[in-house]
Amino acid sequence: MTSPGSDGRSVLLLAHTGRPAAMRSAQLVHRSLTEAGLTVRMLASEVDELKLAGCNLDPVEAVGGIDAAEGVELVMVLGGDGTLLRAAEIARPAGAPLLGVNLGHVGFLAEAEREDLGATVRNVVDRDYEVEERMTLDVAVYNGGRNATAPPVRTWALNEATLEKASARRMLDMVLEIDGRPLSRWGCDGVVCATPTGSTAHAFSAGGPVVWPEVEALVVAPISAHSLFARPIVVSPDATVAFEVVPATTAGVLWCDGRRMVELPAGARIEVTRADVPVRLARLQRAPFTDRLVAKFALPVAGWRGRSEYEA
Repeated sequence: MTSPGSDGRSVLLLAHTGRPAAMRSAQLVHRSLTEAGLTVRMLASEVDELKLAGCNLDPVEAVGGIDAAEGVELVMVLGGDGTLLRAAEIARPAGAPLLGVNLGHVGFLAEAEREDLGATVRNVVDRDYEVEERMTLDVAVYNGGRNATAPPVRTWALNEATLEKASARRMLDMVLEIDGRPLSRWGCDGVVCATPTGSTAHAFSAGGPVVWPEVEALVVAPISAHSLFARPIVVSPDATVAFEVVPATTAGVLWCDGRRMVELPAGARIEVTRADVPVRLARLQRAPFTDRLVAKFALPVAGWRGRSEYEA
């Protein structure tokens, strides 16, 4: 495989090294991209693990740290959604698009499946893909509540920010606030604030709606809430969503994308807003989002006939 003019191009390759299939796929992708004249960059820790497993990765540019994606044209990810969310932490600051190959279960964020690996590599070599931007969340935690004097702990999320109870034996007592005004108080197991991208993840499991990616909005979905008003809600993408853990009650914990955790003492305040920096996703095909839902969730559509030519 050759590609004229590919000199100077580089791809960051990330893999779930705990899965043998991902390790074999990483070696295949590395060889194919290298033969096409691209420079393959990998995290030094993953290079060590793959070489210990007998994978030949020469030549490879071993890198480390949060700036590993600086200067690459693409971050190719072999694994499930968890691996892609890990890769987003590296790709987002560099503005590099992510291309996921699903080696897990649902793999909703992935663009290709394992059986499409060869064709996916050709798409990368030929730059035959489009890039779309997905909104992310800025999350600020004030451990002293509204009047905290200490600077907040700041983090971010692509899928969701989830406030959960810290003790399995006690409910979390919290107040939901939208744009500076209180909306409801819940005794609950937790609450999810999700982007449209995350609406098919944790928020979906909590009973929240599926939101099409082009719809800009925030989804707030309580988890097992004991309240008369405990339905999922959809608010403006420009809204400020805040949660306050009621003082003198049980503590909580905040998870962003299931990866970044902040402990929340009673009285803590969490503010969630739309972030200025998106995550960029590479797309190989412009299939309707409806088709992706049907395929990923194996939805029953037998009996559908579609619009007839006389109705068109």
